[in-house]
Amino acid sequence: MLAASPKFATKADDVLDGELEKKPILSRLEKILEGSKISQDVLLENMKDDKGGMMLYTSGTTNRPKGVLLPQSTLMAQAKSLSEAWHYSPSDHFLHVLPLHHIHGTVNALLTPLLAGSTIEFLFPFTVDSVWSRLAAPFLPASSEPTKKPISFFTVVPTIYNRLLQSHNTLSPEMQRATKQALDPKNMRLNISGSAALPTPTKQAWTELSNGNVLLERYGMTEVGMALSCGLANEDRVDGSVGWPLPSVEARLVDLDTKAIIQPGEEIDANGKERSGEIQLRGPTIFKEYWNNPTATAKEFTDDGFFKTGDVAVRRTVPTAGKGASGDWAQGPMYFILGRLSADIIKVGGEKVSALEVEREMLSLPAISECAVVGLSSETWGQKVAAVVVLSEQGKTAGKNGKPFGAMDLRRGLKDKMAAFKIPQELKVVESIPRNAMGKINKKQLVIQVIGPQS
Repeated sequence: MLAASPKFATKADDVLDGELEKKPILSRLEKILEGSKISQDVLLENMKDDKGGMMLYTSGTTNRPKGVLLPQSTLMAQAKSLSEAWHYSPSDHFLHVLPLHHIHGTVNALLTPLLAGSTIEFLFPFTVDSVWSRLAAPFLPASSEPTKKPISFFTVVPTIYNRLLQSHNTLSPEMQRATKQALDPKNMRLNISGSAALPTPTKQAWTELSNGNVLLERYGMTEVGMALSCGLANEDRVDGSVGWPLPSVEARLVDLDTKAIIQPGEEIDANGKERSGEIQLRGPTIFKEYWNNPTATAKEFTDDGFFKTGDVAVRRTVPTAGKGASGDWAQGPMYFILGRLSADIIKVGGEKVSALEVEREMLSLPAISECAVVGLSSETWGQKVAAVVVLSEQGKTAGKNGKPFGAMDLRRGLKDKMAAFKIPQELKVVESIPRNAMGKINKKQLVIQVIGPQS
């Protein structure tokens, strides 16, 4: 069935009249609902748990996009898992500003709150000013918009948090006061960041602006929904960590070199080095298959039913966290994402470098506004670390003798923060770094566009 609003009626008719392999069974209907009854022209399938649901496409930042089939049973399992961990409730009021063709915008911010009976308010089109205006509305003088309720639940990507932070000091004093009140933990009970790595400076700046509201980080992907998450208790929101496996999710790390499962307590090798591994997941929240692609489906699952995410992480014990304050599921060592195996793990002379770790440290430098760390071919080392950056206003004159911030300035800024082999050897300054709708960067394309093809 093709559903379309009157605004797009002409386009809908064009689709129905076009040269399609399979003609839709139904023509376009003016109305699906007649009062409280569904039109007799609409035939609804008797839904089964292993059928129906939703198909979303992967983001395409590392490979060609694939259609991911998420049966109704999988969507229900994902929603129940999130409800238990994040305590969705009928009293929650969401402000929805995310695209609806990604798992973040559909499962986290639409299906799960609907299941919990929460209120969802859509804001379209998205602008930074419109978000600030809506957040502030309940806290402005009564003559403004007294009927607007405070937003209690806000989940977006790091780039949106960055844009909000950068624009806040341009608001009027009255708006600044109102928005700070809106973000206060007394009014906004939960703010979540996901779909891309959260820079530590962004997290800290948001906490300061909001009077102590700490952003909660989590990890997920189209195929699995949300798989790992920090907890609701502030002590369980550790910088750089995505927490623990969510309720009903089974997670493990598989050593990249030996392919052995890294068992609890085996996170450090005999030489005292931290062991990294691929995250593999199993449970009712995992997708069924890739659409029309049995080869890819079979390739991404292990013989014992675990999905191979392609993301690399380490597990670390954090003394102040993981004691059950956020629930029984949030206990023990925490997961820290190092990056995508195909794009974020750079092998320099036998040493593994996490692009995300380097990016996090680079973003702590005032001269850098945005950055993407990539691996380039090197005859000597196999790969070398390089960075594409957008300079802040300060960075444009932060170099030696008032020149723009450069490679040597970067080396000086990072030398006390990380080992020398992790520091980018090349630095390319650009005006902007292209991102998709969820704030992700296609690093393979970025390297070709900015640096050139690699051998």
